[in-house]
Amino acid sequence: MDAEDLLLRQFLGIRDEELTKATAEWIRSQQRDDGTWSTFYGGPAELSTTVEAYVALKLAGDDPGAPHMQAAARHIRDSGGIAATRVFTRIWLALFGWWPWERLPEMPPEIMFLPRWLPLNIYAFGCWARQTIVPLTVVSAHRPVRPAPFALTELHTDPANPFPQRPLAPPTSWDGIFERLDKFLHAYHRRAVRPLRRVALAQAARWIVERQEADGCWGGIQPPAVYSLIALHLQGYELEHPVMQAGLAAFDRFTVHTEDGMRWLEACQSPVWDTCLATIALVDAGVGADHPALVSAVDWMIGEEITRRGDWAVQRPSLAPGGWAFEFENDNYPDIDDTAEVVLALRRVAHPDPGRVSGAVGRAVDWNLGMQSKNGAWGAFDVDNTSTLPNKLPFCDFGEVVDPPSADVTAHVVEMLAEVGMADDPRTRRGVQWLLRNQEEDGSWFGRWGTNYIYGTGSVLPALVAAGLPEDHPAIRRAVRWLEDRQNADGGWGEDMRSYEDPENWAGRGDSTASQTAWALMALLAAGEGPQGRANPAVERGVDWLVRTQLPEGTWDEPQFTGTGFPWDFSINYHLYRLVFPVTALGRYLNGTPGIGTLAGSVPRIGAAR
Repeated sequence: MDAEDLLLRQFLGIRDEELTKATAEWIRSQQRDDGTWSTFYGGPAELSTTVEAYVALKLAGDDPGAPHMQAAARHIRDSGGIAATRVFTRIWLALFGWWPWERLPEMPPEIMFLPRWLPLNIYAFGCWARQTIVPLTVVSAHRPVRPAPFALTELHTDPANPFPQRPLAPPTSWDGIFERLDKFLHAYHRRAVRPLRRVALAQAARWIVERQEADGCWGGIQPPAVYSLIALHLQGYELEHPVMQAGLAAFDRFTVHTEDGMRWLEACQSPVWDTCLATIALVDAGVGADHPALVSAVDWMIGEEITRRGDWAVQRPSLAPGGWAFEFENDNYPDIDDTAEVVLALRRVAHPDPGRVSGAVGRAVDWNLGMQSKNGAWGAFDVDNTSTLPNKLPFCDFGEVVDPPSADVTAHVVEMLAEVGMADDPRTRRGVQWLLRNQEEDGSWFGRWGTNYIYGTGSVLPALVAAGLPEDHPAIRRAVRWLEDRQNADGGWGEDMRSYEDPENWAGRGDSTASQTAWALMALLAAGEGPQGRANPAVERGVDWLVRTQLPEGTWDEPQFTGTGFPWDFSINYHLYRLVFPVTALGRYLNGTPGIGTLAGSVPRIGAAR
């Protein structure tokens, strides 16, 4: 993202030396010893990231003959060169003529005309993907090329043949079918009906502008924002236009300036998610449910409730709104996961205006129930967003582009429904049955939005117990055994991002981290292991690890990335996870797991359990 920020500014003609220097310093600081860059702490070399970082440093004036640049270029060539990078990297290079547009997959803006009942309409994609793809259809139609400030010959494996053709997959395979469809779309690009193309571009631009949030961003995340700015600029929006000004200003709010003069960008910001998790942690740890800080947090969360329709209403046009987004401003895309966790947080606090709280809770419960997919589970943003076709498009090699139901989101909704007294509701039971059907053979659950099987299992076990499954249920016992088996020798738990690519070797395996140790403990405690249930040495060793590794200021060190945007392709380090989840786990160890349906304020205060 830092490299792409420099490329965006180069494309728009607004890159300045001070910003470039600070960003380049950060990029250099993240280079691995072998000259490459990875996408998460301790991860392996990643080719596309290395290419983009190399180009950004060359923009910043780094000498290609310098040792750190030579090492990067050598790895790039050894890994197949620019030709082996992902589509999005080659799109960035095509903007400056370093890669031909003709050698990129085509995605025409006429996709805007496809009705919802046809495959590959824009609502067949997950919300993050559609917000990225719509502006990229505009970019693809314009095929702009800015003057390249330098050549990239050194990044090709064969400079005499820098843009090799890839062989087509067999025509009977899905890859082969879509590759041949792509050839047709390239031919259509050359012969597109101009009036139709103009209408499609105008409709796409209007769609983009309508989804700009109040803070100027799109979707509260970086990828849609950068491509939306490029697309609108190509459609004639000058840099002085309010839409463009607001979009560029939004990046300033994502920017972190370090004390030593470096600059880097956040992928997104998670204030709603952080606030509800912190509220749960504090109450579970024994802070009084009427504490002014918690009442203030509830007031803020209720103020963030989204009461207007967004893209989710395309599939649920008659459903009344009532949910929360992840970010400060993302009213087009409230999400089911945040909404469930906010309800759990609201229910824990003794607010002086309980009617106001119960109104928000009621709207949220109704909205989440209305967003249940037909298989009984829940995705993050949309209903029944389960088509497998979008992931097969040659254009879509940048991570997950659909939003099918997941175990972690479904578990949070089930836990929330149990909390509001709906454990026996048929819709809750359908969610429970989906979770039981989707347990892995080894006893764990896959984690879509956190890493990975530890997160999935840490989400599901508390939900199943809250929904009434007995602690001796076979599914719960298998999960407990899996967690016990995955505990590290030091007493903690950890899981590397590589479990998404190689679960056989990495599922539940990795350096111990505070957040993942806490997830495992929360699951075991919910399953009846620990001081209020069965004496379990695994629980005692896990708690001991958290106690031993806590820093003097009260938090934990966690450079590892334990969250995901797209599993494996887009990894996230949530800086509050290292604090909220250990506090939650330790609080539940001392005070017991929260009782379902208990009145707010009835939990013990700090010290009461001691």
